[in-house]
Amino acid sequence: MSDTFRNRLMFFVALCLAVVYLFPLYWMYVSSLKTGSAMYATPPSFWPSDPQWSTYTDVWASRNMARYLWNSLLIAVGAVALISVFGAGCAYVLARYRNRWIDIGLFLVLLLQVLPPSLMVTPIFVGFSQVGLLNYPRLAVIIAIAANKMPFFVVLVRATFMSVPMELEEAALVDGNSRIGAFFNIVLPLARNGILVSAILIFMQAFGEFVYSKSMIQAAELQPASVGLNTFMGPNTSDWNKIMAYSTIYVTPILAVFVLLQRRIVSGLTSGALK
Repeated sequence: MSDTFRNRLMFFVALCLAVVYLFPLYWMYVSSLKTGSAMYATPPSFWPSDPQWSTYTDVWASRNMARYLWNSLLIAVGAVALISVFGAGCAYVLARYRNRWIDIGLFLVLLLQVLPPSLMVTPIFVGFSQVGLLNYPRLAVIIAIAANKMPFFVVLVRATFMSVPMELEEAALVDGNSRIGAFFNIVLPLARNGILVSAILIFMQAFGEFVYSKSMIQAAELQPASVGLNTFMGPNTSDWNKIMAYSTIYVTPILAVFVLLQRRIVSGLTSGALK
């Protein structure tokens, strides 16, 4: 088998997998432009004959999507800020002070990533209720997301810190910097790309978080867009075109961020692989 044929075969397989993966996204956009009756047409049409652009404005106004998206943004930014502040220090320690106990601690941190939010929400809800944190529901959700996503952030940023040569820190210490000064003046600027990429990935996950928000935020004016989408659901749900329009408005900003920053994300994820 020649290299050219092998490359073409791999490209064809990759293209087929991409079509399968992206088709639900395409169907969401197409369905959001269909009329209610066209949603149930047999056979289904793969392009709307009469695009209903007004569905977007109706959903935006009737569902108060500006409020939902603002709440999602606040929760995501708060979680990213909390994780970045505490996770960067934790990742630095795990990267620089390596021994058997550190490896055991890292393994335990990785175990936390295995636990799904649906499993963690009950003990977290009870604990927050005991300390009165549920009186501040958005803050409670931010802390819960930070607890769940911190291991993911620590593992990625640790690899970035390991790619920064220790000799640079030692030179800074010789020049009179403290360990903290060397961290902020030398290590942190060199690792900013990996930290930024990890923060972007955490932001995209936190922006779509549902389980904690649904459980802890009861006031509709404080709920994020993921919970707002759930209000469409019911035993007699029929407005699938509006559901798809809501999903389109909700998902498109995150897709835009990912597309615009995809090269930076890939380079950041692989920055620690050369160490």
